[in-house]
Amino acid sequence: MTGLTAGTAYTFAVYARDAAGNRSPRSAPVNITTEDTPGGTCSVVHRATNEWPGGFQGEIVIRNTGTTAVNGWTLAFAFADGQTITNMWGGTPTQTGADVRVAAASYTAGIPAGGSVTVGFIGSKGATNTAPTAFTLNGGTCAAA
Repeated sequence: MTGLTAGTAYTFAVYARDAAGNRSPRSAPVNITTEDTPGGTCSVVHRATNEWPGGFQGEIVIRNTGTTAVNGWTLAFAFADGQTITNMWGGTPTQTGADVRVAAASYTAGIPAGGSVTVGFIGSKGATNTAPTAFTLNGGTCAAA
């Protein structure tokens, strides 16, 4: 089945219809919950490695805590204090307001099971520089570490 959302509960039931158009009674419902992270799990560390008035250098470490490799990824998060990314290595950022999406660079696209990749960046900031606390990788929730 496709088109389901990660970390969501669903209930399914089935009706059958014969060639004459007669419908069977509904089956007993079946409840399922999709996995939080399709294809594995992850954790993310986001930290400022250096700060100066109006700017900072940041680092994002994405760890694959699952049992299968991640091949190609997009990380999403939101800044809380109006920060903007001005330069990045290890990924390509797209930012709209507070919302940031980072697509893997060719050399960081694969994350082996139990492995990690690191993305670095330069950003601008105001008086405060609160780190993001919620992350998704390929649409699945990651733990903030």
